[in-house]
Amino acid sequence: MTADDITRGRTRTGTGPGVPGQRQPGAPGPPVPAPGGGAAARPADTPAGRVVPGGFRVSARTLRALASTEPSPEGMALVRDVRWSKRLVLLRAVLDAAPAGGEAGAHWELLEAAERQDPGAVRDVLLYPSTGVWAEETLRRLHAPDGPAADLAHLGSLAAAAALRAGIPFEITLRPVQGRIALPTLGLLRPHRLGPVPLSEGAWDPDHPAVLPLHALPGGRTALDDLDPYRAVPGSPGPVRPARRLTPKGHKRWDTQWTGALTLLERYDTARAGEIAGLLRSVVPLAGGTRSAGATLPAAAGSVLVRGQAPPALAATLVHETQHGKLGALTDVLPLHTGDGTARYWAPWRADPRPLEGLLHGAYAHLALACYWQRAALYGARAAWACHARCRAQVAAVLPVLQSETRLTKAGREFVAAMVEAERTMDELPPPADQHATARRALEQERRAWCEAHPELAASARG
Repeated sequence: MTADDITRGRTRTGTGPGVPGQRQPGAPGPPVPAPGGGAAARPADTPAGRVVPGGFRVSARTLRALASTEPSPEGMALVRDVRWSKRLVLLRAVLDAAPAGGEAGAHWELLEAAERQDPGAVRDVLLYPSTGVWAEETLRRLHAPDGPAADLAHLGSLAAAAALRAGIPFEITLRPVQGRIALPTLGLLRPHRLGPVPLSEGAWDPDHPAVLPLHALPGGRTALDDLDPYRAVPGSPGPVRPARRLTPKGHKRWDTQWTGALTLLERYDTARAGEIAGLLRSVVPLAGGTRSAGATLPAAAGSVLVRGQAPPALAATLVHETQHGKLGALTDVLPLHTGDGTARYWAPWRADPRPLEGLLHGAYAHLALACYWQRAALYGARAAWACHARCRAQVAAVLPVLQSETRLTKAGREFVAAMVEAERTMDELPPPADQHATARRALEQERRAWCEAHPELAASARG
């Protein structure tokens, strides 16, 4: 894996860093397909300054599958490929912007050596959610010389983590930050000495008192990350502020909640349980007092920030947040609208006006929740029919607004049309009694109250 490989997106045999479908530099972009034949995405379709992969072609079938929110092999494959391609493009940008003559070159050479031994280990380290946060923050700082210095030394931590996991002999010197050395996917080292610390292949011993291993949640590869300094954007505001390092009792509580949530997901919706397991690499606990149940950071693809909660609520939060990650990957390569960030729309799940992007994301996540709660209700889950009716009423209120939005792209119109179709299929298994009508009446009262509070935006909140 050379730096040039990142630029070329070269595909190799096995599990190397290449991403199928990424076009060669200087080559023409993919042709615009005939109607119904899929949509092509090019870098020129994205806002200036945004680091995104190019050359992906999203077939009509894949677009419809993603729009339905239902898990599908082609949808999962696209999300994974986009995440990997975007990460490589981002790392290329960091290397290009790094000052010449620094340590970045040597650190990258160590990553290459680790990849020759264990490509999967290197891929996991580079794809780890916190690596994306670090890379985006570093690139921002490299282009803003008057702000805080870029943490280019963290590339050495990535290289050391990859080398340790690959089991190759190596030597590297790292500088602790606040007395700790972060090793993404592994945990933290707390050296007893001040100043630069030499590391080699014997540096990681989970039983050593100077080592803080990352906590693995039961039942898969998802980590509970309460250690990595880039598990959230540094200096994150209150709603997305990560919790400090948890106690063993706190880890045990999370194990119980996580196991309970997975059990419910596997019972009610096996496909969504598999999707969450396949796309979610880490869970970051939110700090105490946080009102939000969960959040997804675009830079931390494959991670969710989640408040500790009972298993039924946690299961629903995981379904919800996973949709944001899926839609984020799709829109990285295929713009669905040309709207700006002006907050002008009523979103029934929030009190504040939302921009078009937020409205689309919210409708998409709540469509998945409506599907999930319907299946849970069919298994007899307590209060599931009411949750389904509430979520479906919210989505049904927003879809007409999205359908009439003139700033949707052709792909965006196809995407919303498939969402409408998915919402209508829920008619086949309606809730008992008049729960849909009850939910719609309650929502209408909320709409009127919102319009009174925001009279200048009442046109966006159709009755």
